Amino acid sequence: MTPLELTRRHFLGRMNTGLAGIALSRLLTRDTVAATAGPTHFAPRARQVLQIFCPGAASHVDLWDHKPLLDRHDGQPLPGAEPEVTFQGRNGNLMKSPWAFRPAGRSGKPISTLLPALARHVDDIAFIHSMTARTNTHGPGCVAMNTGFTREGFPSAGAWASHALGSLNDNLPTFVAMPDIRGEPPNGKANWGPGFLPARHQGVPLAAQLPLRNASRPAGVSAAEDAATRAFLDTMNREHAQARPGHDELGARISAYELAARMQLAAPEITDLAREPAHVHALYGTGDANPLKAAYARNCLLARRFLEQGVRFVSLYCASRASAVDGLLNWDAHKTLKADYERHAPIFDGPTAALLTDLKQRGLLRDVLVVWCTEFGRMPTHQEGTSGRDHNPDAFTTWLMGAGVKGGVSHGATDDFGRRAAVDVATVHDFHATILHLLGFDHERLTYYHNGANRRLTDVHGHVIRPVLA
Repeated sequence: MTPLELTRRHFLGRMNTGLAGIALSRLLTRDTVAATAGPTHFAPRARQVLQIFCPGAASHVDLWDHKPLLDRHDGQPLPGAEPEVTFQGRNGNLMKSPWAFRPAGRSGKPISTLLPALARHVDDIAFIHSMTARTNTHGPGCVAMNTGFTREGFPSAGAWASHALGSLNDNLPTFVAMPDIRGEPPNGKANWGPGFLPARHQGVPLAAQLPLRNASRPAGVSAAEDAATRAFLDTMNREHAQARPGHDELGARISAYELAARMQLAAPEITDLAREPAHVHALYGTGDANPLKAAYARNCLLARRFLEQGVRFVSLYCASRASAVDGLLNWDAHKTLKADYERHAPIFDGPTAALLTDLKQRGLLRDVLVVWCTEFGRMPTHQEGTSGRDHNPDAFTTWLMGAGVKGGVSHGATDDFGRRAAVDVATVHDFHATILHLLGFDHERLTYYHNGANRRLTDVHGHVIRPVLA
C-alpha cells in the first residue's frame, strides 16, 4: 500500500493497534518495575491486609478477655477504687458478663459463648489484651485506630499501605473501604482518608449495598474501541499532568477517572455475588432471615473476592456510627448490654468466622494479614442506673491472624477485673508498628515529608509487638 492509498478506515485501524500497543507496553513496564523495585525495608511476611473494624467499642470483658473475678465479685464495688465518673457519668458496682466463657481450640483460650463460630478459630489468632487508647470518645477513637491520631487529617493505615506498596492489580482500587449497611463509622470517611498523602491513596468505598453505576461499556462500543479510546485519553492525561507538575489534585482526578474506566471491566464481575456457588452463600449466610446479618455476610463474601483479586488493603466494618438506638446500630451498649449484644453479636460472629474459614481453605492467609480492632474497651462496672457499660480507654483487646502471625497466643493482660491494661501495655502505635513490620517496613523509616516534618503512621512512638509474630 502506498501513502496515497491510506484510507480513513486504514488509519483508524492502525491507530487502534498502535494505541493498544502503547498501553500494553506501559503495563508491562510497570509490572517489571514493581517486580524488581523491592520497595520494602526487609522481606515482608504479608502482602495484603484485611481490617475488620467493630466501631462502638466492643466490650473486651464480654467477648475475648475472661475475668473470673467479675463473676465472684458481681455487684460489689471495684476494689481499691472510688466510684468513677467516665464518659456518660458515674459508674456503679462490678457487673459480671451475662455470658459464660468456654475454653476453645487446642490452646484452651476462653471465649464468650456469644461467639461460638469465631471460637473455632482461636488457634490461628494472636490476641493482644493490653491495648490502650488516647481518647474515650468514639469519633476520635475510630480515627486514632485507623490513623494513629485523634485529630482528622492524617493518613489512614490503608493509605500508608497504598503509598508504600502500590497496587497488586490494574482494574480495582488499591485500598477499599466497606462500610456497614447501617452507615459509616463515627467520623465517617476520615477513617479511610489519605490525609496529607497524595489523594490517590484514599480508600474507595465499595460494598455490597453500594451499587455500581454506569460501570458497563456503552452499547455499540466494542472492547477494542473502548481500549483504544482509554489508551488515547491516557496519553493526553499524562501530557496534561506533565505540563502542570506538583498539582496533586489533578493527578488524583486523572487516576480516579482511569481507575473508573478500568473498573468497567473488572468491578461488575467481582461484585456479582451470584457467581458464587450455593454452598459458599450458605457458609457465609448471605440469605439469612435477619437482613442486617445477610447484608454483613454479603460484605464478608465481597471482601474475600477483593482480596483474591489483589486489593492491597480492605477495611470491613461491622456496625456504624452511634445513634439514639445504640444497640441496634453498634457495640455501644450503655444501657442494656445483654439485649444489645444478643441482637448484634450474631450479625458479626457467623459471617466473620465464615470469611476466616474461606480465606484459610483457599490458601489466602499465606499472604493476607487479618486485623480485628475496635476503638477502645468498656468498663467492668455497670453504668449507674443502667445494665450497660461505659467507655474504657484504659483497656481493650485487638487481634491478628494470618500471614506472619503466631496463632493460639495471648499477649499482655488487663488487671483482675479488666479495668486497666496491666502487663505488656500496648498502644495503637505499637499495633500499627506491628502491622507495618509484617508488611516489610520499619515504622520509623516509613515517612512522608509534610509541613516541615517527616511524618509517619506511628508519629514518634511505637514498638513492634514481637511475641505475636511467627
